Amino acid sequence: MGWIFPPGLKCHFNVLIDLVSLLIEQLISAFKCLPGVGPKSAQRMAYHLLERDRQGAMALSQALAESVEKIGHCDWCRTFTEDDRCHICSNTSRQSQQLCIVETPADILAIEQATDYKGLYFVLMGHLSPLDGMGPTEIGLDVLAKRLIEDSIEEIILATNSTVEGEATAHYIAEMVADTAIRVTRIAHGVPIGGELEYVNGSTLSHAFSGRTEIQ
Repeated sequence: MGWIFPPGLKCHFNVLIDLVSLLIEQLISAFKCLPGVGPKSAQRMAYHLLERDRQGAMALSQALAESVEKIGHCDWCRTFTEDDRCHICSNTSRQSQQLCIVETPADILAIEQATDYKGLYFVLMGHLSPLDGMGPTEIGLDVLAKRLIEDSIEEIILATNSTVEGEATAHYIAEMVADTAIRVTRIAHGVPIGGELEYVNGSTLSHAFSGRTEIQ
């Protein structure tokens, strides 16, 4: 014998089921925006938080909301920061005439953890990719050109990824300063072709950084 609901209660019950299903789908879709997370992984994450770690889910929700609201870009290097200027750019003990150019904020973290580099950074927030609408202006090369002049930079270290796009970006920047006295070097040995700095182990990255070569 099936369940019998009063008409009003049955309608309310169906609405609740539809609402819960919609919320779960929204949660799964939200996780799918993360890199490398497909439908199955997103579903596992969503159900794990709902079934086993609701406190963790609340902490995640709060951290995400606060980060999106408060974290912006550094005025000097364009990395992520809560202030107008990040802690590296604000550090007067850093070598201000040396500038390391990277694709993402995660690359800064990788270099800081693996090397003894004490200069400053500039984050492109990507690389040249005409098919994706990423030209020189989109990755901030106009801002970089202005900074190279205003800050009297003596050396730029090209630490873009060893991908086709990363190499093309490094070459473009080298051409930008070809007629200046700025020394241009490129991180060298150890970083595999097609590799991204964020995923290169510390000792390999340290060797690549210390063995950087000058671009003529």
